[in-house]
Amino acid sequence: MAGIAAQPGIMEIALYVSGESKLAGRSDVLKLSANENPYGCSPNATAAFTAAATDLHRYPATDHAGLRRAIGEVHGLDPDRIICGVGSDEVLQFVAQAFAGAGDEVITTQHGFAMYPILAHAVGATPVTVAERDRRIDVDAILAAVTERTRIVFLANPANPTGTMLSADELHRLAAGLPESCLMVQDGAYAEFAEGFDGGISLVEAFPNVIMTRTFSKIHGLGGLRIGWGYARREVIDVLNRLRQPFNLSNAQMAAAEAAIRDTDFTARCASENARLRRWMREQLVQMGVGCDESHANFLLARFASPDQAKACDAALREAGIIVRPVASYGLPEALRITVGDEDGCRRVIGIISDFMADQRGAA
Repeated sequence: MAGIAAQPGIMEIALYVSGESKLAGRSDVLKLSANENPYGCSPNATAAFTAAATDLHRYPATDHAGLRRAIGEVHGLDPDRIICGVGSDEVLQFVAQAFAGAGDEVITTQHGFAMYPILAHAVGATPVTVAERDRRIDVDAILAAVTERTRIVFLANPANPTGTMLSADELHRLAAGLPESCLMVQDGAYAEFAEGFDGGISLVEAFPNVIMTRTFSKIHGLGGLRIGWGYARREVIDVLNRLRQPFNLSNAQMAAAEAAIRDTDFTARCASENARLRRWMREQLVQMGVGCDESHANFLLARFASPDQAKACDAALREAGIIVRPVASYGLPEALRITVGDEDGCRRVIGIISDFMADQRGAA
């Protein structure tokens, strides 16, 4: 279109590709590519969503007061310092829009979530990718990469797609080493799966330039509704709220999310089952010679001897009706990310990989 030009950075964006959900000719597909909750969502959330259908003609509340209050009560937080968005992705987008722009730098890490550089490019900022160490975020490398132009440091912790995470001490050291002009984003999409981790609450209380984000898409099983939230100092939240559309969440979204977060028994059961099956799956993978770091999320990163072997294993899984996530686009061509499903699903995927590895050994 002559005379019409996109803003700087936008055409640098590589489109995000989500995990596959279908295989041609199969109706019994086991989808383990998107880190969804295999147990669905809380029955209370389903009931709340259904009840909200009677008021679809009503505009939703613009302040999300009920949902913010529920989040605050469950996590012991000040509701006035919570912002809600269309998934945590929208909160991350607000952060990029508010605090970075042309001429600024945004730090991401080598195997970090693909949305981070997209968000940087969208506001005309320059994404700076910092190397990780053995698939783990390297605090010293991040601090060494900070310049006077650095405005945001994005990190997923636990990390996606590796499942590894920084300790509380390392997180604190990173936050303490950043200049006050740089905002640190602790993306806790998988925080509920990491035993004993507060998701970044203590960091936010200790440092004025830290924001933590969470999602309802993973442990709460509401990925189809797109709901997330962030928590920071009031001054940061006040800035972000100026970018938020007034009706960004519907009544049905908020009702389901409030019911989901209040059902702490359901959340605890999901976390417990995930930990049990994740531990079992990792033990099985390691025993059969597949590399697998300890994961603190609801997935495992299975590392094979070569990219070709990973592709062949992926093909074997697909032949059996199982979809996992190849992660070559994350700089890990030798790996497959596998969601921890329910017990039947976990045993099914381990069975296929075990047969595949046995065939590999026989052919060697």
